[in-house]
Amino acid sequence: MSGKTFIAQHKAIRDDIGDLTTRRPVPGPAVQQVDPFLFLNHHGPQTYPPNNTGLPFGPHPHRGFETVTFILEGGLMHRDTGGHESIIHAGGVQWMTAGSGLIHSELSPDDFKRNGGPLEILQLWVNLPAQLKMSPPCYTGLQRNQIPVIASDDGRVTLNLVAGAWNGHEGPIESLTGIFASTVGMKAGGRLRLEAVGGRNVFLYVVRGSVRVEGVQMQAYMLAELSRQGETVDIESVTDAVLLLCHGDPIGEPVAAHGPFVMNTVQEIHDAIRDYQAGKFNAPAA
Repeated sequence: MSGKTFIAQHKAIRDDIGDLTTRRPVPGPAVQQVDPFLFLNHHGPQTYPPNNTGLPFGPHPHRGFETVTFILEGGLMHRDTGGHESIIHAGGVQWMTAGSGLIHSELSPDDFKRNGGPLEILQLWVNLPAQLKMSPPCYTGLQRNQIPVIASDDGRVTLNLVAGAWNGHEGPIESLTGIFASTVGMKAGGRLRLEAVGGRNVFLYVVRGSVRVEGVQMQAYMLAELSRQGETVDIESVTDAVLLLCHGDPIGEPVAAHGPFVMNTVQEIHDAIRDYQAGKFNAPAA
C-alpha cells in the first residue's frame, strides 16, 4: 500500500477571543479548507481563575454544517432551540448537526465559573453536501466513558473513537457523511498507521507535543497537508503528544460561507439570514 504524500504543514494563527486563548489552523492563508473539514478553533490550553465569566459563546445561529466539539479540559454547557441541553466534561464530545438551522449557546458550567480550572477545547466544523444541508437539526453529547478507547503499540497509543471504524470497533456517532473522527494520545516513540484512506482527505492537527508524519516532524499547533492519493499515513511520536485525527470523502461543491452559515450559494446565505431574522430557527427539531 502506498502512503500519502506530505505536502506541507501550516501553523495555526493566534486569534484570541477576549481572554480566551484561540488558535485557528484552518481557514488560513494557505489552506481554506480540508474538504469536508471547514474550520478549527483551538481554545486554550489555559487556566481560569475562580469567579471567572467563562466562555463567551452565548446564543448564536448555524445552518448548513455540523459542529464537533472535543472537550480536552474543563467542561462545556450546551443548550439549543431544538430542546437539547447538556453539560459535557473533560474527555467528552458534543456533536451538533445544525442542518436547516439551530440557535445554540456554548457556555461554561456554573461550577467552572465559580471554581476556575484548566480549559482546552477543539471545535471542528464539518461541511454537509447540498442534499443534506437542510437536514433536521440534532445533537448528541458524549461523556468520556461513552467513547471507546482503543490501545495499540503496547499501550503507547490510545485512540478515542468518536465516529467511524477502527480495528473492528465502531464509534458511537454515525456521521451523516461517513467521516472518521478521533483524538489520539501518543507516548514518546509510539507508532500509528492510518489505513484505507485512499481518496479521502485526512485532517491531522497536532494539539500537543511533537510527531513525525510520513517522516516529517511537526510541532504543536501545526496542521498537516497531505495528498488525497495514497492509502496510508504513518505517524511516530517524538515526544508525548495529542492529535486530532479525522478523515472524510471530499464533497467537491462550492462553499458560500458567511459568519455562522455555510451554504453553496450567496442566495442561500441570504435565505439563511432571512429565516433566522424571521425566527424560523427557534422551532424545536422534528
